[in-house]
Amino acid sequence: MTTANPARVVASDADRPSVHPVQQWLALTNRSLRGMGRQGEFFLSITAPVFLTICFYIPLRAIMNNYPGMDYAQFLMPVICLQSVGFVATSAAMRAANDGSLGLTNRLRSMPVNAMVPLMARLGANMVLLVISLVWAVISGLVIGWRPDSGVLNLIGFFTVAFVVGMILAFGADIIGTISRNPEATSQALALPQLILGMLSTGFIPEERFPEWIQPFARNQPISQFTDLMRGFDGGTVTWGLLIPPLCWAGGVALVAVLGGLFVTIRSSRR
Repeated sequence: MTTANPARVVASDADRPSVHPVQQWLALTNRSLRGMGRQGEFFLSITAPVFLTICFYIPLRAIMNNYPGMDYAQFLMPVICLQSVGFVATSAAMRAANDGSLGLTNRLRSMPVNAMVPLMARLGANMVLLVISLVWAVISGLVIGWRPDSGVLNLIGFFTVAFVVGMILAFGADIIGTISRNPEATSQALALPQLILGMLSTGFIPEERFPEWIQPFARNQPISQFTDLMRGFDGGTVTWGLLIPPLCWAGGVALVAVLGGLFVTIRSSRR
């Protein structure tokens, strides 16, 4: 009987090529994109802004266009974009929760994969979904009569706000889904605040149309602030006073999301 040479075994393991984190990221991103295709998320990212536009523009345009100086297509376009990126955040949370409930997260932790790679892979897939959703929000807005008439720089600022908000929300939602590992509970936890904040914002109707007692909340909550900033870019009227409150909201949400991401990463490393 012959025995294996330990030195030879060690040398063989040492000579085994390691997989670069970028390759791991590409593989996991590709996996997420294929899963999104199978689950119909690309189709939903197209239909969500279309149906959102139909459901709000058609019933409200006759009323809102009678409002002095109101072009309802221009008024509605920012919240169409924001609600579309909100769908991406909900999808991101459910995907992260599914990975946890199916055991993929624990399996990756047992492999030589950096703890940040799965998170960044899901974020890359969310970025693709976000772009698709915003493209169809633009198509929907153009169909109902929205026109970007304030120049290229203001148009870039308009979509930069929507994209950055979408990425921050997707990152935070991914952290929530990773911690929760319960797709149903995660979906409900994110859908309800999004619905309440959306309906009680100045995205669909002007502040003056709300009852006086709730106007301060409707005016100062984050969706209204982001909507007002996007309208400022859309109309070419952005000022520092309009810019600072949304930046504070975005910075606060991003800080909470980053702290949550660090918590998940540290917990994964300890395990």
